[in-house]
Amino acid sequence: MEPIVTPMTPADWETVRRILQDGIATGHASFDAEVPDWDAWDRSHLEACRLVARVEGQIAGWAALSPVSTRCAQSGVAEVSVYVGSGFRGRGVGKALMLDLVATSEREGIWTLQGGVFPENAASIALQKAFGFREVGRQERLGKLNGTWRDVVLMERRSRVAGK
Repeated sequence: MEPIVTPMTPADWETVRRILQDGIATGHASFDAEVPDWDAWDRSHLEACRLVARVEGQIAGWAALSPVSTRCAQSGVAEVSVYVGSGFRGRGVGKALMLDLVATSEREGIWTLQGGVFPENAASIALQKAFGFREVGRQERLGKLNGTWRDVVLMERRSRVAGK
């Protein structure tokens, strides 16, 4: 069954939180050690660009954008988060979310999407490349996760629609 992507609502938070926790537990998704509460997560993500994908009625994954700066000159630049539940990986959920996220971001005037990905997270890098992201650099030893220094691959996608 094809994933159905819809806007995320606060009622989706518990499942979104569980999927985020599963991603954090892999050790390849985030420097975060814990999932923030709803209020903190809500404040740090753009309201218009929050999506969930459902498969057979279950939330299978989510995507959202975070502003990278409060500066007006960078108002059209956002960081991408896409998380797919462990039981739904490899079933097109990430692709469905990214397709809608790119379209939604462009309607909202976002001209640059950025991703910071651990190099070990090959699936996320491949997903971003499939949607026109390019690797623009690598930050070596950017931070420690569980006592181990981690590099981050910087990805970027410039819109051909927004920001003209």
